[in-house]
Amino acid sequence: MTTPSTIPVLDLADLSSRDPAVRAAAAEAIRVGYGHFGLLYIKGHGIDPSALDAFYDGFLGFCAKSEAEKRRFGRDDLWYQRGWTPPNTEQAVVAGGQPDFKECYFAAPEAFHLRDQTLYPQIYADNVWPEDLPVFRSGLMSIGHQLHVIGLHLLKACAMALRLPDDTFARLTDNGPHITRALRYLPLTAEQVGTDILWGEEHTDFNLLTLLPGGRFLDPSGATCKRPDEKSGLFLRTRPTKENPNGELVSGTPPPGCIVSQVGQQLEILTGGRLLATPHVITAPSVPGYSRLSMAHFVHVHTDTVLFPLESFCDETTVRAYGPPVLSGTYAIKTLVDIALAPKSALDRLGYRHYDRLADIRAREGTLVSK
Repeated sequence: MTTPSTIPVLDLADLSSRDPAVRAAAAEAIRVGYGHFGLLYIKGHGIDPSALDAFYDGFLGFCAKSEAEKRRFGRDDLWYQRGWTPPNTEQAVVAGGQPDFKECYFAAPEAFHLRDQTLYPQIYADNVWPEDLPVFRSGLMSIGHQLHVIGLHLLKACAMALRLPDDTFARLTDNGPHITRALRYLPLTAEQVGTDILWGEEHTDFNLLTLLPGGRFLDPSGATCKRPDEKSGLFLRTRPTKENPNGELVSGTPPPGCIVSQVGQQLEILTGGRLLATPHVITAPSVPGYSRLSMAHFVHVHTDTVLFPLESFCDETTVRAYGPPVLSGTYAIKTLVDIALAPKSALDRLGYRHYDRLADIRAREGTLVSK
């Protein structure tokens, strides 16, 4: 089999074409894009560039606030799943303690049930907003919702490409903890350029599917500019092959008019590795003073979903690779601890937590004996 050389482009309209050849080509694009690169470029998505620009302008308004003002929205009690994440907070699992040089803002554009908020109060928290930036709020919510709808279409297409019932993956997302994130990658000083500082250390997303509508580079004056060099921006690692046993690091910069979609760990697990969670890194420019704005929407399965290869993909190899099964909510808590957004004490929420009843009984017994 020939190793693919370019990331495919998928037109969303092709998924509903009446021409079987067009639909077959779309399915092949998904198998190649998500199967080898873990990434696919999407056109015909309907995201309005002017709305995205307005959103980024609003986000810059928030970023321009003082640190003291922004810390009002830095909700470490919510494991930073809502509101502002300060720079140098999040780190990749294999980063060796090197945090990402970025600031972020999280919100949930989709409604969820009270039951899930009771079970997972941080993961299903209510949104928090600055009162003076309505365009930032409306842009994040509306574009986040648009990206979510696109994600559901792509998940149905994944099922089609893998010859599964259309709703195999999409139905698992009902009431999931979906989240949209605005990101600002910070400018490096002359002293920081060439060091080990990264805008985003190499990692794989732990959700089902990630949608990126396109970012904006800013020059030292704050004006929008082109990518300052060929080494900055999104890069992804392809599936290992005999020729490239460590995979190949390739640019993930989409063609004009396209958005990016990436496979997350949940989709890799469910497909037994047929679709690849994208290892990706965000590198800073080799010149000081440049920053970058970005946005990402993360589609998740519901927290009650068991993460394990579906029956179609279960064999000795996949069971060994992806077992034992785990609840998505448990998986999320463990991952948030691993990337330093949740405290290690969050793991105490997992499993039976009522040993204090026995401790109280023994304490009362001890009191009676002493009397």
